[in-house]
This record gives sequence, C-alpha cells and structure tokens, in this order.
Amino acid sequence: MFNKILIANRGEVALRIIRTCKEMGIKTVAVYSTADKDSLHVRFADEAVCIGPPSASLSYLSIPKIIAAAEITDADAIHPGYGFLAENAEFAEICADSNIVFIGPTPEMISKMGDKSTAKELMKQMGVPLVEGNEGKLFDYEEARKVADKIGFPLIIKPSSGGGGKGMRIVREHDHLEKAVEIAKSEALAAFGDESFYIEKLIENPRHVEFQIMGDKFGTIVHLGERDCTIQRRHQKLIEESPSPILTEELREKMADAAIKAAQSVNYESVGTVEFLVDKNLDFYFMEMNTRIQVEHPVTEAVSGVDIVKEQIRIAAGERINKKKQKLIGHSIECRINAEDIDNNFQSSPGLITAFNSPGGNGVRVDTHCFAGFNMTPYYDSLIAKVIVLANTREEAITRMLRVLDEFIVEGIKTTIPLHKKIFREKKFIENDYDTNYIEKREEIEV
Repeated sequence: MFNKILIANRGEVALRIIRTCKEMGIKTVAVYSTADKDSLHVRFADEAVCIGPPSASLSYLSIPKIIAAAEITDADAIHPGYGFLAENAEFAEICADSNIVFIGPTPEMISKMGDKSTAKELMKQMGVPLVEGNEGKLFDYEEARKVADKIGFPLIIKPSSGGGGKGMRIVREHDHLEKAVEIAKSEALAAFGDESFYIEKLIENPRHVEFQIMGDKFGTIVHLGERDCTIQRRHQKLIEESPSPILTEELREKMADAAIKAAQSVNYESVGTVEFLVDKNLDFYFMEMNTRIQVEHPVTEAVSGVDIVKEQIRIAAGERINKKKQKLIGHSIECRINAEDIDNNFQSSPGLITAFNSPGGNGVRVDTHCFAGFNMTPYYDSLIAKVIVLANTREEAITRMLRVLDEFIVEGIKTTIPLHKKIFREKKFIENDYDTNYIEKREEIEV
C-alpha cells in the first residue's frame, strides 16, 4: 500500500480523498493555487504545496508543477480526483515515467475511452447497443453534411474528446447545421484542444442512466448498480439517484451486462462509469465511459456501503476486488448545490459566504469544502456542496431531501437550493415522468 498520496485537485473532492486516506493510514499532500490558500483541503492534508496563481492552466492543470510537488514531498502516488487532469492520458504517462503511481486506469485505457470515436468502435465489437452515427472523426461541415444526409434530423454534434456538455450542439434542420458545426468545433478546441467531432441521431426525450464499475489488475470487473442522472441543465447534472426509478430488473441486468462488456473491451483497471441513454421504449444506447471517479459517486456509496475511493486506491496498489455481487439497499438521492443565480440565467455567483449551516440527521451526508467566511472565487466550478440522503424508498428519500434542503443555509451568495426545493415538490418529478429536457420544460410543469 502507498505511504503518501498527492491529491491533484481542490475543493470537496480533495477533502473526500483525504478522508479515505486518513482512514487507510496513508499520508496526504494537498496542492493549491494562491486563490485556495485558505481552503479546507490545505488545512486537513498532512502537507501542502502551492503550485501557482489562480488560473487553472498555471496551477491545477500544470503537469510539471504537480509532478515537482510530488517529487519534493516523496509522494509515491497521485490521485487526480475528477475534472482537471483526471482523464488526461499524457499526465498518467508522465506519472509512470516519474515512478509515481497514477491512481486510475492506464494511459492507453484513458485514450481509448476518451476518444469517443474509438470508444464507439470498441462498443460495436463488443455488441453494446449504439446510437446511429458516423464512424471515425469528422473535421468540417462537408463531412458533417454527408452524415446528416444519411442519418437524418434531428441529430447531435459531440466532441471527439472530453465531455461535460462542452462542444455539444443539437441540430433539428439542415439550414442550422453549418453554424452548429463551427460553434461546436470552436468550443471543443477551447475546452479540449481538439476540434474533431462526431454526429449521432438524436434520441428524443431520453433518460440518462449510468453504471458504476470497478476492475482490478487480475481481470475481475464488477458493477455496483446504476445511477439515474436525468435531471440536468445544458448537459450538467443537477440531481442523481440510485436505483433508477425507470429500470425493470430485466433491463437492469441487460444494462449491467453491457457496462461490464464496455469495461472488458479495454481490460479496465480502476473505478469508472459507463453511461447510457434510455429511450421511451426502454431501449438503451451506449453514450460514453468516464475513466475516473464521478462527482455523484456518493449515491452509489450510500446504497452499496462501498467506499469507492478506497477501492480505487486498493486497485492502484495492486490488490484484488471482491468478486461477490454487492447487495444494494434503500434509495439514495444527491443534489449538487451550486453558487448560481437561478433567476439570472444561472449566472455564477462568486463572493464571500457570510453564513453557512450544513444539514444533518439520520441518512444524511454533505460533501463540501465551504464554511462561513469562505470566499467562492470565480476561477473554478461553482459547486458549493453535494447533499446526499439515504432512505428506505424513493418517496421517503424525497421527503428527507426536502427537510435537508430547508436546513441548508448559505448566505452572502446566490445558490441553486430554491430550484432543488421546487423540483422535489413538482408532480412530474415525484411521479417519475421526466427526461433530460426537464429543466428547459419546467414552465409547463404542474406543481
């Protein structure tokens, strides 16, 4: 097992990793930008190294600075968390070249699954259902036009690299295709350094369901059930729950089998997530695989009782995972609370948090790096906290979440707490009658 792990991240996920490391008896090193000098992950780690100014490109995305911090502190492994360098194959390779263990899959696995065109070809070979679309990468409008003529409209343009909704464009008619291609290419180039893209037939009104998988170095791959991540805005998830309220046991087994096959296509090692779209007929299609820990992993931890970060570290250290099928108990829901103004087009709301009360009680978990006096900077994502509840049933989980949201006090900045409260009281959400366009359609929802 590792003696010391450097966490190449910030905020709540850095704290989350530090907690598990402490319980495992592993020392930790925090890295931080000057904007994060007063953050909790800096305070709670055993050591801390400043790696640059607030700009992520000069700090949390600076591979030389992070490797140097690991070397001067004698860290024998690096945990990337999520975001930043978590799915950067070059970073994983440089870690290996520096004799530092990257806590995640191999560079080759990251590359194959990170390139959406390659991933789709692998899924095709494994017999995993795919949405109709082009093969390989596209680079310009003329190529896009030929694909559009073949598969028809509506369609969706997606970047070959990266994820999180950046560079994605829905096109419903031919006249809008050329402009959409140019915008998608520009956004993808800015976000991922790669302007190539691919096109798929648009699945109308889908549900978004993903499976948590784990694989070790001995060829064992298992799953820990699914998460329903359908409630999202502009492809950014807002609410996640497990189990998914739309899956039958038969469909769950089919999707789990497909998720395992997806991981087997690259002999996957580490924890990861295989994401699917489910249409109105309950037919499902592979969307992508994320080769890292997910923001919403606590939902699965709640119903499974498994510390996923601990398993990720154990796998990286060469230990075996438990082959026994995990029994999942209860229903868990997570809300992502962001510093955003919901009445002003979800504009980011940085500033000083003047009052902060974290909710508690039975079946409640709050993952946060914030506190009264904490300054939410404009430099990074707007996540304030993840609120997770566990109850016996979905109905009880919704009731518990409403109670918890009433207890959660954040003053000094705008938050999405009022939006979450409204959603959990809305008839269509309660009755499980919604899709990924739910937020955009809210004006029509009966409360």
